[in-house]
Parts: sequence; C-alpha cells; structure tokens
Amino acid sequence: MPASGEPRGAGRTDEIDAMEQVEGLGVAAGIAIGRAVCISMRVPDLFQIPVAPERVDDEIARFHRAVTQAQEEINLLRAKVGQELGEELAGIFDAQGLFLRDPTFLEGVEAHIRNEAINAEWAVYETSVDIQQRFEAIDAEYLRARAEDLRDVGRYVLRALQGVQHHQLSDIEDGVVIVADDLTPSDAVRLGRKNVVGFAIEHGSRTSHTTIIARSLGIPAVAGVSGLRQRLSDQPEVPVILDGHRGAVILRPDAITQHRYRERLRAQAAEEAALIRCGQDVAVTRDDVTVQVMANIDLPEEIDDACRYGAAGVGLYRSEFLYIEKSPELPGEEDHLALYRTLIEAVAPHPAIIRTYDLGGRKIARELLASDGENPVLGLRGIRLTLARPEIFRVQVRALLRAGIYGELWIMLPLVSTVEEIRAFRRVLDDVATELDADGIPYRRPRKLGIMIEVPAAAVISDLLAREADFFSIGTNDLIQYALAVDRNNEHVASLYRPQHPALIRLLRTVIGNARRAGIEVSLCGEVAADDRLTPLLLGCGLRRFSVSPRRVPAIKQRIRTLATAPLEALVARCADCATSDEVEAELSAFLAAHDDDAATATATSAASSGDGPT
Repeated sequence: MPASGEPRGAGRTDEIDAMEQVEGLGVAAGIAIGRAVCISMRVPDLFQIPVAPERVDDEIARFHRAVTQAQEEINLLRAKVGQELGEELAGIFDAQGLFLRDPTFLEGVEAHIRNEAINAEWAVYETSVDIQQRFEAIDAEYLRARAEDLRDVGRYVLRALQGVQHHQLSDIEDGVVIVADDLTPSDAVRLGRKNVVGFAIEHGSRTSHTTIIARSLGIPAVAGVSGLRQRLSDQPEVPVILDGHRGAVILRPDAITQHRYRERLRAQAAEEAALIRCGQDVAVTRDDVTVQVMANIDLPEEIDDACRYGAAGVGLYRSEFLYIEKSPELPGEEDHLALYRTLIEAVAPHPAIIRTYDLGGRKIARELLASDGENPVLGLRGIRLTLARPEIFRVQVRALLRAGIYGELWIMLPLVSTVEEIRAFRRVLDDVATELDADGIPYRRPRKLGIMIEVPAAAVISDLLAREADFFSIGTNDLIQYALAVDRNNEHVASLYRPQHPALIRLLRTVIGNARRAGIEVSLCGEVAADDRLTPLLLGCGLRRFSVSPRRVPAIKQRIRTLATAPLEALVARCADCATSDEVEAELSAFLAAHDDDAATATATSAASSGDGPT
C-alpha cells in the first residue's frame, strides 16, 4: 500500500498519459468526474531578506510594479462584482483601491525598504501591521473595519510580488475538481456554489468545518492528498476522478476506469432515490421504541434536503455559517430573521434548533474581537464570545426572538462549561425582550433554551446543567478532541481521534442518563451520530434523538429499524469496561457480525415461508 499522497504504479510516472492514483482520506462521500484545476489559497511564507544598498531603488520599483498589478486586479474584481451583484457591494473595493494610493501606505513601505535595506515583501508586511494596529486602536467600529480592507490589499500586493496568480470564482467552468493546499469555510461555500463537482485538499480532516460544508453541499471531497498540486503543476486541467468514499484521486483515468465510475454514479443515483423513499417513514426499533432523526444544517440549500430526506426537524443550525457567507461584513437583523423564518416554517411542526454563533478559534471573527491577535480554539469563542460582546450578538438575539412567532423555535448555546453562562444568557434574553416591547415589535420567547455538551467539564456537571437548561445536544466533534486532548485538524495525531474510546462511551452514558433523569430532551449532533456502525452504541447509551446531515437521515433510520434496544445496554456496559479503543471496536464488530447474520437468516426464513425461497 503506498503512503498517503504517493501514487500507485511506481515506474510509470514518466509516462505523461499513465493513469495514477493518489491516496487520501475520504471526507465527503460521492464520486466526481471532471478536470483538475489547482489553486492556492495561502500567501506563501514571508522572510526578511537583506537587500544590497545598490539594489534598494530596484526593490522600490519592484514594489510599485506590484502595486500597479494589485490595482488592476482590484479594478477587474470591482467591475465583475458591480455587474453581477450591484454597485453597493462593488463599492467595497473602492476603499481598497484608496489604500493603494494612500501616501501613508506607499511611503511607509518605501521607508522600510530604504532605511532597513530589506525586501519589499517584508516591508509590505511591516507597514500593513503598523497601520492595522493604529486602526484597531481607534474607538470607532467603522474605522476598525478598515483594517480588514488593508489586510486584503496587503495580500494582493504580496501575491503580485511573489508571482502568485489570483483566480476569481467567475473563472471556474463546469465540471471542475478543485485541487487546493487548503480551503477556508468561506472558500468552500463560494466555490461550492459555482460549477465545482469535487474538492481535493492537501490538508484538512473529516471533522473540519470545510469538509462539513462539502458534505452539506453534497460535493465529494478527499483530504490529506499531500503533494497533489505539485504533481499537477505543469499539467493544466488533467482529467480526474475523485472517490470520496474510498479517499482516492485518480489522475488521467483510462476508458475502463471511467466507464466503471460512470456506472457507479448511475447506481448511486438509484440508491439515493430509494433512500429518499424510505426516509419518510418513522424510525422505530424492533422492540417499538421511537427514535427521532433530525438534520444538521449549515447552509440554506440544505433546508429542502432536510425535508426531502425525512428529517424530524432541524437538530442543529450552525448560525455562524451565515457570518461566513457574509464575511467580512456582519449579517444584519433582517438577514438573520429571513433565514430563521424560512427554516422554522419549512420544518414545521417539528422544532428548528438554532445554535447561536460559535465563532472563535479557527472560525475567528476579527470584526467581533476588534483585534488581530491570536485566539486559540480554547480561547474566546462560543458562548464566551457572545457574553463578552453582547452589543454585537444582540442583533442575532433580536432576530431569534422575532423569529419565534413563526413556529417551533429552540435556541441552543455553544461551548457552555458553567451554570453561570446559561443564567447570563437568560438575562440577555430578558433585556432584548424588554427592548422589543419598547419598540413595539412582535416576538415570542423560544419554546426551549438548551446547551451544547462539548466540553468535558459540562459532561461532568451535566446533572447540574440539566436543572438550568431545557435540553442538551452533545457535540462529539469537540467533546472527543477535548476529552482526548487531540486536535482533530492535525494529521499527526489523527489516529488518536477515536470515537470508540472507552472514555467517550462513559461520558455519553453519564450525560444521557443525567438528562433523562432530569426529564429533558437530549440529542447528539456530532459526526458520530451519522456513523451507522456506532448507532447500536448510541442507542445502548439511551440516546433517542439523533441529528445528522440531511443525506444521512435515511441510512440512520434504516439502521435503527434493524435494532432492538434491549440487548444494546449490555453491549454498552461491555464496551465501557474495555481498556482500549481497539477492544471496543472488537466488541462492536462482533455484535454487528452476529446482528447481520441474524438479520440475513430472518430475511431468508421470511422469503421461504412466503414461497419465494429456493426450491
């Protein structure tokens, strides 16, 4: 087996037309057939390089050529945005153009180059940081926002200096598989709404927010294909097949391989139609326990999918993706309200659970922090950021209360770790309700206010939190990485990110048990819920409400219907007593093998008794 990122068929790489397969990690299921287009989303590393005194004037001239090129690119982008989206949005780029003519910026860069005898890249970086810090120190939101414009301008100039070509979204044609070093969530949203049929990403993981978006948009994706861009650098638009099920990217596929994958695409479409039909039925176990299967929603496009695949409401709407879509601007109250109303009315009479912004860490919202400093994943994010900047989040809270008049709205708070955070948010709700009363605006309080259980501390005190919250939703993506001290986006420790860890099973059993004893609802909305191999463990822990991506709803329902809950508690007890994740996996595999054998025997017996069996 070749190492990740290495091709099979060594010895044929010198044949330009030879088929080649690159192994990675399948992070969004599906098959894409198209042409590879390589893009770079990162500015290359910057280094401070001395410049000989006699070359300083040449370096300054190189800087001015880069400024001219950056201005041309911004002008082109402004024209495209004005034509496609209107002059109001196009005006954003006018401010960026002004920076490229601003003496403070231009003379500042020149002074750094001349006085320190350094390269233009480092001088642009130093000058940009100096000006950004001055803007961010001003107590005026509008002026602080200009720091973001300057950051963008700096990127344009640096790319021009380093010879990195920009690719605009409008350049992308049909049938393209994007091959990128990395993609931010906003990149994935914007590209995914164009003509892109697949993503091949050199970095990333199964639970990164970018790959979650790929799954949300139904775009097959493979991550961890290191070196793929370099392999394709001198071969524009190579024919490619991307297999998001196996985690493989096939370059220059031969006719037989193309035919096989096109047949798989047709079979996949037929299978999906069958899933949609069975997804409309209620999920009831073999011993008559009803289980709710809800949908996780990131983007408005998924609302119709949730209904079509038979979801019993929305178990998680990640509202930060509305911010990501609007970035770098902040969504207004009417933006929030329009989307929430659509969501609530579409899934009625089922509940729509909307999580307040979970921004911070890798989803950093610098407009909210008014700072360009580091904010790690365990820093100011989630409910902490909400309470630290209530004047910003009141816009969202006002929209949530107003949206409550349209149906069954539940509000959920992310990253809660203390009882005080729930009480503090209830005070914010009271203040905003008073404000809406004074404004004469109709509203209704949410039917329920719940919290995410994704911090080990919250799991440990879940009995206390259950007295304050109306429901729990367990976010296993974060709970696993925090409980196991494993960064889920770091490929070096990816093997340690194990949902089958005995510690997680014990935490789940504790949280679900405490919620049920308190008489409140508890669901699980992490990626673990979408893995039908783990469904027996979750049911055995007492879980009766799942929330998964819309396309996974039918498969999870189908798995639930094959199970009886009575034997599952014993399975969980055995797994919780295991010493290692491998031992848990062995217990689970043995159970599933016996279960599948029993199901096959029952099917054969039923067929024989009906006269359809073999003679």
